[in-house]
Amino acid sequence: MKWVKDFKAAGCDLYCFHYEAAISSSAAQDPTDTSTTRNTSPREMIRYIHDQGLQAGIAIKPETPVDVLWEILERDDAKERPDMVLVMTVHPGFGGQKFMASELPKVKAVRERYPDLNIEVDGGLAVGTVDQAAEAGANVIVAGSAVFGAKDPTEVISKLREAVESRRTQKL
Repeated sequence: MKWVKDFKAAGCDLYCFHYEAAISSSAAQDPTDTSTTRNTSPREMIRYIHDQGLQAGIAIKPETPVDVLWEILERDDAKERPDMVLVMTVHPGFGGQKFMASELPKVKAVRERYPDLNIEVDGGLAVGTVDQAAEAGANVIVAGSAVFGAKDPTEVISKLREAVESRRTQKL
């Protein structure tokens, strides 16, 4: 929670955090607060982000089962529900990793239960893997290495966008 206000001040409109970090992080609301020792929770984190006027996203790592999201996504109070779910298709920490298609059933499960939710996929996405992610239900794509390492980044972005958009229009 301690970085949310700084991101908002920098112009952020959506703050996404890792579920795993939220269950093991301090509930401090300021980076200089070293006295708060109580841990936060995903529900508390989402509420705090919304209270700051931002959209909230929640991410899960490959080793985290998708089931941890159901209770969070089914909260009665809209301020405690995320606006977006991010399914990591690599282990977070560094770029250039190989896409883990094994994580796509999580995307599909979220899409089946929440057809209107923004579902983001991050990790190993490129022209050769984006179709799988879009077919599973992802409508937000993160593609760092594929774009920044391309001879023609504009062309790569266009192809990635087309893969997602073509599936979205098919389902409308």
